[in-house]
Amino acid sequence: MLCYSSPLFLHQTPGRHSRKTYREGLTPQLQLSANISSIRFPTKYPFWCPHGLLVSRKVEQDFSTATMLKDRSSMTPVEEDAEHLGIFDVDPSLRQFEDHMIDRSNRYTEQKSLLEKYEVSLQDFAQGYLKFGFNREQDGIVYREWAPAAQEAQLIGDFNGWDGSNHKMERNEFGVWTIRIPDNEGKPSIPHNSKVKFRFKHGNGIWVDRIPAWIRYATVDATRFAAPYDGVYWNPPPSERYIFKYPRPPKPAAPRIYEAHVGMSSSEPRVSSYREFADDVLPRIRENNYNTVQLMAIMEHSYYASFGYHVTNFFAVSSRSGTPEDLKYLIDKAHSLGLSVLMDVVHSHASNNATDGLNGFDVGQSTQDSYFHAGERGYHKLWDSRLFNYANWEVLRFLLSNLRWWLDEFMFDGFRFDGVTSMLYHHHGINIAFSGNYGEYFSEATDVDAIVYLMLANQLIHDLLPDATVIAEDVSGMPALCRPVYEGGVGFNYRLAMAIPDKWIDFLKNKIDTEWSMQDIVSSLTNRRYSEKCIAYAESHDQSIVGDKTVAFLLMDKEMYSGMSDLQPASPTVERGIALHKMIHFITMALGGEGYLNFMGNEFGHPEWIDFPREGNSWTYDKCRRQWNLVDTDHLRYKYMNAFDTAMNLLDERFSFLSSTKQIVSSINEEDKVIVFERGDLVFVFNFHPENTYEGYKVGCDLAGKYRVALDSDAFEFGGFGRVGHDADHFTTPEGIPGVPETNFNNRPNSFKVLSPPRTCVVYYKVEEEPETFGRTSKTEQTAITMVTQAAPPEETKILVPGDSGEKSVAEETGASTLLK
Repeated sequence: MLCYSSPLFLHQTPGRHSRKTYREGLTPQLQLSANISSIRFPTKYPFWCPHGLLVSRKVEQDFSTATMLKDRSSMTPVEEDAEHLGIFDVDPSLRQFEDHMIDRSNRYTEQKSLLEKYEVSLQDFAQGYLKFGFNREQDGIVYREWAPAAQEAQLIGDFNGWDGSNHKMERNEFGVWTIRIPDNEGKPSIPHNSKVKFRFKHGNGIWVDRIPAWIRYATVDATRFAAPYDGVYWNPPPSERYIFKYPRPPKPAAPRIYEAHVGMSSSEPRVSSYREFADDVLPRIRENNYNTVQLMAIMEHSYYASFGYHVTNFFAVSSRSGTPEDLKYLIDKAHSLGLSVLMDVVHSHASNNATDGLNGFDVGQSTQDSYFHAGERGYHKLWDSRLFNYANWEVLRFLLSNLRWWLDEFMFDGFRFDGVTSMLYHHHGINIAFSGNYGEYFSEATDVDAIVYLMLANQLIHDLLPDATVIAEDVSGMPALCRPVYEGGVGFNYRLAMAIPDKWIDFLKNKIDTEWSMQDIVSSLTNRRYSEKCIAYAESHDQSIVGDKTVAFLLMDKEMYSGMSDLQPASPTVERGIALHKMIHFITMALGGEGYLNFMGNEFGHPEWIDFPREGNSWTYDKCRRQWNLVDTDHLRYKYMNAFDTAMNLLDERFSFLSSTKQIVSSINEEDKVIVFERGDLVFVFNFHPENTYEGYKVGCDLAGKYRVALDSDAFEFGGFGRVGHDADHFTTPEGIPGVPETNFNNRPNSFKVLSPPRTCVVYYKVEEEPETFGRTSKTEQTAITMVTQAAPPEETKILVPGDSGEKSVAEETGASTLLK
């Protein structure tokens, strides 16, 4: 049980760390200090300025403008003096690409000005769903579709017996087809939840039926194998519409993200629903102290095994898990629990499926009349998918409106943009090994059209929702991707630290424990641009899809089938696996970024891998589910990994170390296999040695005073041996001359001594002289973090290293290359 003397509930003093600002020596990798094995993390610049919420104004003029920027030549370019782009102050190295940076900034400003000229504002432009698709207007339904390649067009569906001869559409000069269907005796002529399609004839005289591009719901007959999807007119009566009850929660200082897939969230071998996820899984996420949920596979995708990344219907929720109202219930339930909700949005490509998706509107027309580029530029050969033409006016309307739709209609709190690397470069990152050389990011290979779109997208999102969280999945490490648009950046808040899980997989597959390099671990975790925030993760869904395994399964493999019972002694494999599982995830969280992400189930060491039902596995759901029963069974050891995951999240909730700008690695000891660092005013000690216990191990720190254990992976409650005393006081000793780092211990002005058992991580906090009394805590929190009352004395049988004080480590200076996937 969590007692009130737990260090997680003691007062923390903010703002004591240095506030120095560093401008010189900027490199893709954080600066590594030589001689005394210290890594200093400079203070970060603010990454974006909030904007006031802009209220949309009614558009009086025609809502559709020329497909391409036909009057671009008449638009006066906005000349930016290099001195006026703030990004050059953040990273002076970018001045060598001044022409490129100014050109793309000008093109963004020019594009935005054109939108404001013809569409009133960026925010109004992004309300295309109020005009396109199906909308109620003046006692009738108006349906509009952009299809310049169509020669004739009709609306068909259940409402007219799929005969469009009496529902022909009219085309305007911009290729937009329109039909108005008056109500019948006061009732809509197209009933709610009835099937509809867009029928059009293209140049060779062939008629084709397609799902409307802006459709808000699409379904399939599950009883028919490989049946095509149908568009559904979704306009429920007021009594059936879900009304949000809870406001968005405050934006977290540092996101602790739970990545989840609703469909595979059931313990049963089937597709789970939005409401089941809301009622059964969201409480687990909250109990584990995550503050953000990232939902995958929300946009409709006809192929389930695509993990939601081959989107067919961009404005429709995936019908496998329920209706749009069900998804709203899920998001509202998350908000009621204080959880922000991010959506995994896919604007990097679209499904190649012509029957069910947007690709069906491409009938061989020219690029300016299509959502996609023509020829090779419009096809991703590795993904077998179509690539958007981001310079096209109507494509911009479609994609920007898509973002606003999910924010306004469903109350999402932000996005994780998938496949950003593919968008940034014409080569899409295929067979490219990014080295960190700036020339790789700013050249003719850069897709400036896509970058301008992303700048517009981020500007729009933050105009509509200043507290939005927007994350880029980028493996290239492009500078300025996560700097604000007004500086000349692309505008994301965070990028995923995608090299980190690859490093762990390399260690687990290719190296024995004694070959693990502490320097390599630290370099991989700290190899990021200090002025741009990262989301760190040890494993996401990518690491456990078919062909690979979860971290837990890599560590313990077949013994997870027979050795996880707590009713028998743990085998060496299981003991090692649980210990390293905790260490790998925690050091990734504590040192790898300014936010943390975990994929559903990995918090408790979910075994095996993910494999969606497909022909190759006889369409089974066995590996496409989450076995919650494993963590819920009290005599199984999965509970220990889950409890530690809860504890490390609570540690950040109490001490806010993820959002701290004070980040210093003071010791990287290869012989001892020990890493010591500070985040905020917490001191972290990781001992990766498989055998050695270090008694009286000397660690450096910033603040003088008394320290105690805040979190201990070796506690009994986390499956450990209880070797570290939690009621022991650790008093600091001054080191060297104050203010003269070279005279200090490992560049720290103070030190104290600790006990460090093998394969453990222990966090220490500074005890306040007058601790604040906190109120009572819930039983869940008391059970989740228990480490201070049941510790046993150090075991005498453990190997001790006589006389060791931890002073042997000297970090090697590393280069400035960017470690990338």
